[in-house]
Amino acid sequence: MTLVIELLQIALTAAPWLLLGLVIAGLIKAWLPEHVLQRWMGGRGLGSIVRAAVIGMPLPLCSCGAIPTAIALHRGGAGRGPTTSFLISTPGVGVDSILLTSVLLGPLMAVVRVIGALVTAIVTGLLVGLTREPATPAPATPGGCCASSGCHTPTAKADEPSGLKAGLRYAFSDLLDDISAWVFAGLLLAGVLVTLVPPDTLAHYSGGLLALALMAVVGIPLYICAAAATPVAAGLLLAGISPGMALVFLLAGPITSLATLAILRRELGNAALAVYLASVLVVTVLVGWTVDGVLGMTGWNVVDQASEVQELLPVWLEWLALAVLALVAVRPVRKRLLGF
Repeated sequence: MTLVIELLQIALTAAPWLLLGLVIAGLIKAWLPEHVLQRWMGGRGLGSIVRAAVIGMPLPLCSCGAIPTAIALHRGGAGRGPTTSFLISTPGVGVDSILLTSVLLGPLMAVVRVIGALVTAIVTGLLVGLTREPATPAPATPGGCCASSGCHTPTAKADEPSGLKAGLRYAFSDLLDDISAWVFAGLLLAGVLVTLVPPDTLAHYSGGLLALALMAVVGIPLYICAAAATPVAAGLLLAGISPGMALVFLLAGPITSLATLAILRRELGNAALAVYLASVLVVTVLVGWTVDGVLGMTGWNVVDQASEVQELLPVWLEWLALAVLALVAVRPVRKRLLGF
């Protein structure tokens, strides 16, 4: 019974922000077509890499869903550096996961998550941009990834119809279908951690570069979307791991997967893959180590910050948002109510 209560409490806290994130994702989908991305990501220098990282961050894409878009942009003229930067920043954070991070882990963790994803994307993009192109051309289409995971290619072609209704249809059908099972699994795991693992249980395993590196090694091969990773990180934080370790998990888990690595190797070559892995590992660990050091010196408590944010919204609004999400997550109900 305690597990159900904790799971419901976490779901109520997250529901309004996840609903808001889906609406914003629909607006982005409606107003940011692929040809605009292609123009902004043109070039191969630092400016294009930074633009690709910034552009990719708010887009509503999971790791596997970002692959077709990134590869299409690369074959359309975007450099290796901007392509890699986009491939990291896009699944690393999104409007939904940023809002969830603010309410479940606190505003400070949301800010450092955004900064960490930006730094990881830019540094890795710069390093991969220094590698050479593969000697032989890559196969024509990156297949298999999305077919195996249920992801959908989210970016419309320039000649496809778009608009506000199309964007919202995407957010509350394709995107919601992609993340709903993962988010529920993340909420369930967070509830288990909060209920069954006493506070500070993992504290003696936390801290130091070795623990941070271990968290990165665990997170890199996982396939978990940014929104689903957030409640898991919150549960781990309450169980006693350091904020830096939670941040490493939030960065390393969503931005990589085995499917991402396989297609990256095929498209950009072995050298690019090696640089990509090394950079993600080193940069995420250093970012987590820096956050732990700064929090240790300042004495800021991110858990207390999260508690303050969770009290901002009235209970009736949380229940309403959860009810709306539950209804639209059921396909027959969604089709009847919204026509999606």
